[in-house]
Amino acid sequence: MSHRILVTAPRLAQAGQRVLAAAQCEVVYIDDAQDAAQVARILATQPIDAVISRTVELSGAAIASCPSLRVICKHGVGVTNIDVEAATRHGIPVFTTPGTNTHSVAELTLALMLGAARKVNFYDSELRAGRWTRTGDGRQLHGRTLGLVGYGQIGRRVAAIAHALGMTVRAFDPVATQAAAQPFVTLERSIDALLAQADVLSLHCPVNAHTRNLLDAQAIARLPDGAIVVNTARGELIDEAALVAALQSGKLAAAGLDTFCHEPLGADDPLAALPNVVLTPHVGGSTPDALDAVAVSAAETCLRYLRGEAVDAASCVNPGALHSEKKVIA
Repeated sequence: MSHRILVTAPRLAQAGQRVLAAAQCEVVYIDDAQDAAQVARILATQPIDAVISRTVELSGAAIASCPSLRVICKHGVGVTNIDVEAATRHGIPVFTTPGTNTHSVAELTLALMLGAARKVNFYDSELRAGRWTRTGDGRQLHGRTLGLVGYGQIGRRVAAIAHALGMTVRAFDPVATQAAAQPFVTLERSIDALLAQADVLSLHCPVNAHTRNLLDAQAIARLPDGAIVVNTARGELIDEAALVAALQSGKLAAAGLDTFCHEPLGADDPLAALPNVVLTPHVGGSTPDALDAVAVSAAETCLRYLRGEAVDAASCVNPGALHSEKKVIA
């Protein structure tokens, strides 16, 4: 049986396209990756069976307008752009694709960490302006302490690379246990204990009621003077006004940011004016390898659910919406 799949982006990686083509699916794309209105129009006027959701908003009204919609799969892991509560009310499970972009996100995390520590963007701009500026005040990471907020697959990969660089690695994750931790990682019992020791703080947790604005002015004050903040998770984890103030005052030496509270980041955003911030446009998981893996996972998850086949309950963010007649892998 053919299905109609909405991808809320202008394209899907070729590996994912091949999965959907093999299943004879009709795939609908949007023209502009940020056009929530087009997403709403399509759902209101077409019999869509499944949505592969990228970054654009998927509102409760849009979800409710499509009676044929049976499943949503996020192309990634962050679901802040999806009205999960509305999906749950309509019995629509929302899945994610955990682990598919781990290596790419971890590698960009280290790139931002190294770039911020060694002031790569500053020196690059100086050279391009014709100035041979050798201030020599970058930070060596060897011997420093990396603090990880969140110790999932990406956090563990970042920990391994940082350990190879000679960093001491500590982490806070309320569901992790020291017995299951990598031997070179110390798990702290509280985030305050972690903050006090983190020369570099890297965020790897989801956004929820407990973590939104996790890094506010009070939390930043607990960091050592001259600390570096890296965020490849979600922008909503940080109070950006507090971050800007700390970067301007020198409380923080630098930051490396791939995600922001409001995306796309405006050219007039205060973060864009700071020379001690390395910025990338939410591309942590956007390598060909990662995009292929995520697209295949999202496509296969949608198809398995639509066919009534086994799905992975661990990747469902609203398991209460899973239909009882579906076979589920615990």
